[in-house]
Amino acid sequence: MSPLPPQDSKEMPSKTKEKGKKTGAQKKKEKAGADVEAKSTHRRAVLEKELLQDHLALRRDEARRAKASEEQLKRRLQVLEAELEEARSEGKAIYAEMSRQCRALQKETETRSRQLEEEVTGLREQLETCQREAETARREAERALGERDQTLAQLRAHVADMEAKYEEILHGSLDRLLAKLRAVKPQWDGAMLRLHAKYKEQLCQFGLNPLDL
Repeated sequence: MSPLPPQDSKEMPSKTKEKGKKTGAQKKKEKAGADVEAKSTHRRAVLEKELLQDHLALRRDEARRAKASEEQLKRRLQVLEAELEEARSEGKAIYAEMSRQCRALQKETETRSRQLEEEVTGLREQLETCQREAETARREAERALGERDQTLAQLRAHVADMEAKYEEILHGSLDRLLAKLRAVKPQWDGAMLRLHAKYKEQLCQFGLNPLDL
């Protein structure tokens, strides 16, 4: 490589001067760019700040709503807890009352059950007594019926015997009475004829015709 040719000493200051001028323009340009960038950065920072403030305001509003909702939920929870406690108290009271009624009902049921058992036992004893009495009465009735049948048979036999005897006595008496009637009939006939003639004569004496009577 060949060495550069020596430059004129008069041209060096002008080049240096131009170089200085270019550096100042660049500095202005750079300063302007820096100002623009700074303004942009500032604007961006302001926007970010506003966004952060809006976001913070939203967060605060959400926090206030959340706090209000939390307070409302707390109050609602307190009301529900109070209602729950009241319901528990009522439930305990109802359970206690139901337990008392259940015990009373159980006691009454046990008492009634014992009474029914005693009544059933008494009725069974009465039934057994009635069955024994009925069996005794049935046997006595059967014995009485047997005795009645036997007595009736005896009475029928006695009546039949008496009827035969009375018939025999009656026939004998009638036979004797007929014999006596046959024996006294001629005397009665004569007496009747005499009595008839006597009455006929008396009627004629009074002027009456016996045939008209």
